[in-house]
Amino acid sequence: MIKQIFGKLPKKTSKSSSHPNGEGGGVNPHHTPPPTSNRPNGVYEPLPSFRDVPASEKPTLFIKKLTMCCVLFDFTDPSKNLREKETKRQTLLDLVDYIATVPTKFTDAAMQEIAKLAAINLFRTFPTAANHESKVLETLDGNDDEELALEPAWPHLQLVYELLLRFVASSMTDAKLAKRYVDHSFVLKLLELFDSVDQREREYLKTILHRIYGKFMVHRPFIRKAINNIFYRFVFETERHNGIAELLEILGSIINGFALPLKEEHKLFLVRALMPLHRPKCAAAYHQQLCYCIVQFVEKDSKLADTVVRGLLRYWPVTNSSKEVMFLGELEEVLEGTQAGEFQRCMVPLFRRIARCLNSSHFQVAERALFLWNNDHIRNLITQNLKVIMPIVFPAMERNMCSHWNQTVKNLTLNVRKVLAETDQALFDECLAKFQEDEASKAEVAAKREATWKLLEDLAASKTVSSEAVLVTRFTSSVTITTSGKASGS
Repeated sequence: MIKQIFGKLPKKTSKSSSHPNGEGGGVNPHHTPPPTSNRPNGVYEPLPSFRDVPASEKPTLFIKKLTMCCVLFDFTDPSKNLREKETKRQTLLDLVDYIATVPTKFTDAAMQEIAKLAAINLFRTFPTAANHESKVLETLDGNDDEELALEPAWPHLQLVYELLLRFVASSMTDAKLAKRYVDHSFVLKLLELFDSVDQREREYLKTILHRIYGKFMVHRPFIRKAINNIFYRFVFETERHNGIAELLEILGSIINGFALPLKEEHKLFLVRALMPLHRPKCAAAYHQQLCYCIVQFVEKDSKLADTVVRGLLRYWPVTNSSKEVMFLGELEEVLEGTQAGEFQRCMVPLFRRIARCLNSSHFQVAERALFLWNNDHIRNLITQNLKVIMPIVFPAMERNMCSHWNQTVKNLTLNVRKVLAETDQALFDECLAKFQEDEASKAEVAAKREATWKLLEDLAASKTVSSEAVLVTRFTSSVTITTSGKASGS
C-alpha cells in the first residue's frame, strides 16, 4: 500500500539529465549533461542527408535534424561518446549547408527550433575561475599563448555559431517573424557570451551581433543600452571582461552609421560610457578600438572635440608611462579632426599637460609629445594661437635642453624650438627673457634659502651646549638671523 502511494508521487528530476531551455539558465561548460535523446532507448543515429530526400520532405527533415542537435555531449572527456559526437557534427554540417541554400522563407516552426538549438548549445555560464584568466590579464602579463583558453566543445560550438550566423544573414529570414525568437532575452544571452575566454567564440559573436543589429532594427536601442550596461559594470565594478575590444569594434561600425545631427542620447553615450573606458588599468587591451570610436564621434561632430580632450585630461594617467604614450597618440588623432574654435576652448589645460609630458623622465612620453609638432594640422593650430601656447611650453623645452638625460629628446626639443623661433622671433625672445629672469629669480631664492638653512644650522650648533630653545619667526630675514647670531656670540 505504501509502495503504491510513493509510486504515484512525482519523481525529482535529475540535474545531470536536465537541459536548459531557450529562456532558462545556463550550462556549466565544465559539466555537460550526458547525451539524451527522444528516440527509443536513447539511440542517437544519423538522419538521412538532404540530398537523399525529395524536396517536399526537406522542411520536415530540417526540423528533425535541428531537434536532434539539441542533445549535448560532454567534451571534458575526449574518449566519451565519440560516435555520437561525430554524428552530431555531421548533422550540423548538413544543417549549415541547407540554411545557405534554402529555397523558401523559414517557417515559424523552423525559426523557433533554430533559436532553441542556439540557446541549448551556446547559452551557458562561465565559471569565475575562467573569468580570472581573462584576456585582459593575459595582455597585462604579456602572455600571448591562448592555448590555455580554448573551449573544449568548439567542434560543435563553431558549427552552431555558423548556423546561427547564416540564419541571421539569410535573405530567407523574415525579421518581423524572427524577432519573436531572436528577442531581448536572446540578445542579452548572446552579449553575456562575449566574456568567453576563447577568442574564436568572441569573433563569431561579434559578427552575429552586428548582423542582428543590422537586420532587426527594433532591437537597436536595446542593444546599445545593453552594451552600455556592460561597460558600466566593467568600469565601475569589476574591471574584468574579455570582450570589451569586440564590443567596441561593433560600436565603431554603429557610430559610423549615426545620422547627423547626433542625438543627445549618442552624445551622452560618448561622455558616460566611452570616455570612462580610459580609466581601467587594462585599457591597453582595447585602446585601439576605443580610440577609433572616439575619433568617429569627433569626425561626426567637431564640436565634441572639446568634450573629448577634457575627458582625456580628466582620465590622464600620471604614473603609467606606457598608458600615457597611448593617450598622446589618441590625442593626436582627436586634434586632427578639431577645428580652431574648439581647439581654443581647451588649449590652455591641454598644453599644460603637454608641457609636463615634455619634461617626463620617460623618454618615450617626451618623444611622443614632441612628435605632435610633426603633424601639419596640429602645428597650424598651434601657430594660430602661439601667443597663448608658447609661454606655456617654452619653459619645459628650455629645461629639456639643459637637463634631460636622453639625447634624442634633446634633439627633438631643439627642432621644435627652432620652429617656434622661426614662427615668431619676437615672442620667442620675450619668452626666453622671461624664462631666464624666472630662472635667475629661482636661483636667487634657492641661494637665500640655502644661506638661511646654513645660518640656522650654525645657530643651532652654538646652542647645543645649553637647553635654551632657538626661536626663529617665519619672516625673519637672513640679516636678522646674522645679527642675532653675532649678539649671542658676544
